[in-house]
Amino acid sequence: QVQLVESGGGSVQAGGSLRLSCAASGYTYSSYCMGWFRQNSGQKREGVAAIDTDGTTSYADSVKGRFTISKDNAKNTLYLQMNSLKPEDTAMYYCAAAAVCGGGLSLFYDLDYWGQGTQVTVSS
Repeated sequence: QVQLVESGGGSVQAGGSLRLSCAASGYTYSSYCMGWFRQNSGQKREGVAAIDTDGTTSYADSVKGRFTISKDNAKNTLYLQMNSLKPEDTAMYYCAAAAVCGGGLSLFYDLDYWGQGTQVTVSS
């Protein structure tokens, strides 16, 4: 059974930092592109960051220079380091996996798996 379990969300003030983690199990982790997307209630999903099977990373313009995506294949864990957080970063953050990468943030158009999400709230 495939599981993606996010953790690390919380409430911080603007300018603060959070580190999200995603523990994956039940599939061949290293064969999938991984990423983080965020979504607020009633709004469209926004791809935030992605990492390809070869370690190539991509970011949305809105988070470039502030967020860093990384993965540990030995631990089947994906991370998102978020620095200089802004109130507009407030959202539910989801970890996701796709067998078809497509380059950049395109994996978010054809996801195979995603988790239950972890809430990030940034106050001004």
